[in-house]
Amino acid sequence: MKLLLATDAWPPQVNGVVRTLSEVSRELCAMGHTVVTVHPGLFYSVPCPGYREIRLALGTRRRIANIIATAAPDAIHIATEGPIGLAVRRWCLAHGCLFTTAFHTRFPEYLAERALLPASLTYALLRRFHAPAAAVMVASERIGRELASRGFARLAPWGRGVDTALFDPARKGTPIDLPRPIFLSVGRVAPEKNLPAFLSLDLPGSKLVVGTGPQLAALRRQFPRAHFLGRRDNGALAALYAAADVFVFPSRTDTFGLVVLEALASGLPVAAYPVPGPLDIVGDSGVGALNEDLRAAALAALAIPRERCRAYALNFTWRASALQFLANLQPKTISAG
Repeated sequence: MKLLLATDAWPPQVNGVVRTLSEVSRELCAMGHTVVTVHPGLFYSVPCPGYREIRLALGTRRRIANIIATAAPDAIHIATEGPIGLAVRRWCLAHGCLFTTAFHTRFPEYLAERALLPASLTYALLRRFHAPAAAVMVASERIGRELASRGFARLAPWGRGVDTALFDPARKGTPIDLPRPIFLSVGRVAPEKNLPAFLSLDLPGSKLVVGTGPQLAALRRQFPRAHFLGRRDNGALAALYAAADVFVFPSRTDTFGLVVLEALASGLPVAAYPVPGPLDIVGDSGVGALNEDLRAAALAALAIPRERCRAYALNFTWRASALQFLANLQPKTISAG
């Protein structure tokens, strides 16, 4: 079948949404399906205020109508609630075409912290956006229950995977020349990631942060003893995971946390708060320590065997994620091939 994927998040952006869509698209193509992606690179775009690496597409309506007409897709999935997602949604409603959506990001909490907008208002807008969808895909049961309590309907599970060939304990290269243990955090350096909760901990050894974002300069000044490595991709990132001792995930607002799976696949135990995302991935599996006392969690994670983390991560595959995604689209007409 031919799928039209509409997304405002696409390379060169680096985040969990882009990783998910890229990996699932690759798996779908490997199954013999065709994926036509409508992304910001096809349009004139401007930087999103506060998230300059995110581009907001302009003048989308006529171009998107032409793209859809040319593609003649069997199914349409709208991945994001930005300008492209809105334009494709508008087209679908005008033409009586079924479509699916996904809830990837807790924008209400982010905007409440950054712009002081009430989360209830933003959730109302998102509920309206997703209401006509044949299915609203969510990464975990906990997020699904939370959205259901807020009035979202037709919620469908869509799990995530990890590239276990890339993220592998064998990727460990040159040892990190810093006092051990090494506590590593990976992700966007932005307020919603709650990095000060990690960086302010009294921990032995060294703290490493991988990623870029609007808080980077301020956190470097505030925490001069931490090591901020900027952006690292693919093999370089995998080597850091494999060489560290504990992965610390301080976010309280992520809907899932792909970096947690990447760490586990690299044999790296996880320390996090007991919130959606870590609870769904780690739970009581014994591959991480979840505690409201993040310092206690980080220290407890040091005792977790690395081989246990790797074995557990092997259960999360992008092929399984892609098959679940297909089933949510049009299960009566789509074959996995």
